[in-house]
Amino acid sequence: MRRGVGIQAIHKQSQHQKQLQNISEQLSTDQLKKVNEQLITFKNNLEEFALKHKKDIIKNPEFRKHFQDMCSTIGVDPLASNKGFWSQVLGVGDFYYQLAVQIIEVCLKYRSTNGGLIELTTLTEHIRKMRGKSANEISNDDVEVSISKLKVLGNGYNIFKIDSKKIVQSVPVELNKDHTEVLIKAQSHNGSITAAQLAKLGWNEQRINNVLDVLLTEGMAWIDDQADTKERLYWFPSLWSNTFES
Repeated sequence: MRRGVGIQAIHKQSQHQKQLQNISEQLSTDQLKKVNEQLITFKNNLEEFALKHKKDIIKNPEFRKHFQDMCSTIGVDPLASNKGFWSQVLGVGDFYYQLAVQIIEVCLKYRSTNGGLIELTTLTEHIRKMRGKSANEISNDDVEVSISKLKVLGNGYNIFKIDSKKIVQSVPVELNKDHTEVLIKAQSHNGSITAAQLAKLGWNEQRINNVLDVLLTEGMAWIDDQADTKERLYWFPSLWSNTFES
C-alpha cells in the first residue's frame, strides 16, 4: 500500500509540473505576442511621425538626433538599407551615406598633417564648408552616426575622448592605453609633450620610446628640436585648435 501511494504521489507531482510548464510556456508566448504587437504599433506610430515631420528630420540636426534616439529604442536602423520605407520616404539613409563619403574625403585630405587624428568639431566644420551654405545643416551627432557606419570598413574609423574633446581616428592603428595616456598628457600641455614629462608617469625609457615611436611613425606626432626648452618636444597637431583651418 505504501509503495502504491508513493508511486501515485510521484505521478501526480509529475503531472503538476507539466501543467505548470505548459502554463509558463503559454504565458511566455502571450507576453511575447503582446510585446511584438506593441513594437509593431510603436513602429507604425514612428512611421507616421516621420512622415509628419519629414522636413524637420531632414533639415534640423537636433530634431534628427531625437528621431534617431526614437528609432534605436525599438531597434529600427534607418541606415540598415538604402531600400525600404526609411530611405524611400525620408532619404535618411542617403543623407548619412553621403555624409560618410564626405567624412572620408576630409580625413584623407588632412591625414598627412594630422596623422589620422582630427577633433570631431573640426571635422564637422570642414564638412560644413565642403557641403556649402545651401546644404542642410549637420551636427556633431550626425557625423558620429555616420562614423559608426564606417566601422564596417575595419578599425580605421573610430572616436575616442581626450578629456572633453572627441577625437576621430581615421587610420587602422590600434591605440592602446599608453598611446591615449600620452595624448591626454599632451592635451594638458597645449598639444605637446616631452619624454621627461612622460617619465613622471613612472614609465621607463623603453616604454616611453615604444609609445612615441608608434605615434611618430603614423604621423600623429611631430618632433620639434627648435623649441626654447632643452628637451625634444613632441607635438600633436590633432590637439591644436587652429591646425585645420582652411
